[in-house]
Amino acid sequence: MHSSDSGRSEAADAAPVCPRCAHDGVRAVAHSPVPGVWQVLQCARCLYMWRTTEPARRTRRADYPAQFRLTEHDIATAAEVPAVPALRTR
Repeated sequence: MHSSDSGRSEAADAAPVCPRCAHDGVRAVAHSPVPGVWQVLQCARCLYMWRTTEPARRTRRADYPAQFRLTEHDIATAAEVPAVPALRTR
C-alpha cells in the first residue's frame, strides 16, 4: 500500500527502510494517541525521522528526492556537525 492510496505509508504495512539512506534499522519512537493511525519512525544510521502519514516523497526510498539521499559512504565521510556553544553567562 502506498501513501497516496490511504494516507498511510508502506512502512505501516511492511518492514520499514529509511527513505534517506536505505538502512533497514528503523524504529518507532512515537505512536499516535489513537492506536494505528500513525507512528514516528527514526533511522538508526542517519537519524532521519518521519511520520508514517507523510507523503511518499518523505516516507518511501523510491520517491525520496535523489539530491537528498545519502549512502553509507556519505554518512561515514560527512563533516562533523559543530557542537552548540555553551550559553553565555551574564
